[in-house]
Amino acid sequence: MDRAARRGYSGTGQGAITPDGCAVEVYERLPVLDEPDVIEGAVPAGAAVLELGSGTGRITHPLVRRGFSVTAVDESPQMLERVTGARTVCSSIESLDLGSRFDVVLLASFLVHAAGPQVRRRLLETCRRHVEDDGCVLIQREAQGRHENLPQERSVPGGLVRVVSSEPAGPGVRSVHVEYVFPDARWTQTFLSCPLSDEAFESALTRAGLAVDAYLTEDRTWVRALPVTS
Repeated sequence: MDRAARRGYSGTGQGAITPDGCAVEVYERLPVLDEPDVIEGAVPAGAAVLELGSGTGRITHPLVRRGFSVTAVDESPQMLERVTGARTVCSSIESLDLGSRFDVVLLASFLVHAAGPQVRRRLLETCRRHVEDDGCVLIQREAQGRHENLPQERSVPGGLVRVVSSEPAGPGVRSVHVEYVFPDARWTQTFLSCPLSDEAFESALTRAGLAVDAYLTEDRTWVRALPVTS
């Protein structure tokens, strides 16, 4: 049974649409970028990775090929049907409790910017709950200026991704509208995003029992955080 759409999130186009407005077929088409390289360079070889919000396996599959043991979590069963070579778990991130811990917990795809401090708190608490005390959490953040100078578009194999607008939707919340345009199909997605300063981001980590160990990229979009132990 499909889960209900999240408030403020929607999507259009052919095929299954997830609760946060993602089209499964779009995520099958999007290319992997430098994410596997960043991850591989930040964690031990062969580490056990818990990937939160795996989608169709865009990052999962390269990690598996590089020798990592991956448990892929997504709230969309249609997304997880496309994942191979990894253990899959169908669950929202906020409610996940596997009763086990991992060398690495991965929160990519800018999920840390999910609308509302309570949702963000629960996402980060899930990260902390599942990371080994000597492990790490890898988080992907939005780049500075992501919500400015729109519309913007970038080419992907066979099509375009166009960020059309980012409009205020409440205190500290933006409603972002994206189009995915291919010769044979077109999809849209509307989702909520909370821009975070370094200070706000690090404060959110602290409240969840995590602390920044290193910013892994020059643009500070990838972060390695460590669990705080008493």
